[in-house]
Amino acid sequence: MSPKHTTLRRALRRTTLVTGIAAAGLLTAAGSAFAHVTVHPDSYPKGATDGTLTFRVPNEENNASTTQVQVFLPTDHPIPSVLVTPEPGWTAQVKTTKLKNPIKTDDGTINEAVSQITWTKGRIQPGQYQDFDVAFGQLPDDTGQLAFKTLQTYSDGKVVRWIEEPKAGQAEPESPAPVLKLTKATDGAVASASPAPKAATAAAGDSTTRSLGIAGLIAGVLGIGTAAVALYRSRSARS
Repeated sequence: MSPKHTTLRRALRRTTLVTGIAAAGLLTAAGSAFAHVTVHPDSYPKGATDGTLTFRVPNEENNASTTQVQVFLPTDHPIPSVLVTPEPGWTAQVKTTKLKNPIKTDDGTINEAVSQITWTKGRIQPGQYQDFDVAFGQLPDDTGQLAFKTLQTYSDGKVVRWIEEPKAGQAEPESPAPVLKLTKATDGAVASASPAPKAATAAAGDSTTRSLGIAGLIAGVLGIGTAAVALYRSRSARS
C-alpha cells in the first residue's frame, strides 16, 4: 500500500470516529431535552392574567404506557383560579385546598385555591408525549418562580416523582419538577401575556424546531462521514 493510500485511510478512520462521537453526543442531547415533565412557556411576568400553562409529559419507558399524571400546584404562592382544558381520552379531577393566608382581590377574598390536578383514563404510549393545558386567572406577584411537583404513573405500576426543585448554581437534579419562572413585570407586560394559548403553541413549536435542528445537524455530520468514504473509494478506483 502506497504512503498516499495509508494517509488517506488514516484520515478516513479519524473522520469516521469523529462522526460517530458527534452523532452520539447529539442524540444524547436530544434525548435529555425530552426526558422529563416540563411546563410551557417556561416564564411569565409576575401577576400575569388570563394565560395558559401547558404541562408536557413524555413517556420515557419502552414497555409501559403512562396512565396517570398528577400535578400539584403550590399553595404557599397560590394561583387563585384555574380551568382545565379537556383532553381527548383523559379525565381530569381537580382538588382544592383551604388557604392559610386568604387572597384579597377586587372581587372579594379568596379562601380556597386549586392544589392538585389529576389526569386519568388515558394513555401515553412509549415514544410519545401528551400536552395538558391549564388556564389561569392570575399568577402571584410575590415570588420568583413556581414549582409544579408532578407524579407520573405507568401501566406497570412504576411511579416517577418529578418533585426536585432546581437550585441556582447547581446541576439539574435527576428528577426535576416543572418550574415556571416569574419575571419582573413591566408596563404592559401583564397584558401582553395574553392570549396564552398562542404562547403555549409557540413554546411547542420552538421545541419542535430545536428537535428538527438537531436532526439536521446529525444528518450533516453523518454526511461528512459518507463523503469521506466516497472520496476514499474514488481515489482507490483511480489508483
